[in-house]
Amino acid sequence: MGERQVELEVLRYNPETDREPHFQRYSVACREEWVVLDALNHVKETLDPTLSYRWSCHMAVCGSCGMMVNGEPKLACKTFLRNYHGVIRVEPLRHFPIERDLVTVIDDFVAKLTRVKPYLIPKEPKSVEAGEYRQTPAQLKRYKQFTLCINCMLCYAACPEYGLIPDYLGPAALSLAHRYNQDSRDGGRGERQEELASKEGVWECSFVGACSEVCPEHVDPAAAIQQVKIRSTLDWYQEHLMPWLKK
Repeated sequence: MGERQVELEVLRYNPETDREPHFQRYSVACREEWVVLDALNHVKETLDPTLSYRWSCHMAVCGSCGMMVNGEPKLACKTFLRNYHGVIRVEPLRHFPIERDLVTVIDDFVAKLTRVKPYLIPKEPKSVEAGEYRQTPAQLKRYKQFTLCINCMLCYAACPEYGLIPDYLGPAALSLAHRYNQDSRDGGRGERQEELASKEGVWECSFVGACSEVCPEHVDPAAAIQQVKIRSTLDWYQEHLMPWLKK
């Protein structure tokens, strides 16, 4: 296949030398099958070795190459250049501090994941000798969709609430917590609920749905958040109006 010239406008920022971020333009001869990540790799290898960005697998599995492409959160390894015309603007993910160029500081995201305990908390201890925690296909189906999250943080860049309210736990953390709450082998819902049902949890979500629109794995975090809202509302009614039903 032939090549075409593509103009990339990339946000640059080196905190050691720059007072503020600025854009730098690169002209790249790209092949038809190239994605944005290929173009960035070409720039770094042949034009400007100082360009900084994250990537690992080039297979939409690791989630590390999330960035803004023409104002939309995208995985650079899944975003084909052939779908764009004119200058392609590449920026770091919105709503995160810039560490350098396209690299963002993700400490806040990691801290929020930690708060919701996104791991299996068994209902009761079981020795290795006792065997596996068994589960039926129907039980797996309840939460399987929410296991697909690759922590790419595109949903955070798309979420207006996270941009306005930095304390908000955010779509990925909430949907991952829901994934474990839905797991028949898990007994940790009570431990997570203090975080999920708090003001900084699901109730800050105004159900814009942008998180689900940009999710590259179709996790649908917006649906997970609404399901948590319903369950939390039932908890409130049970506790305050029907205490005799409380287990």
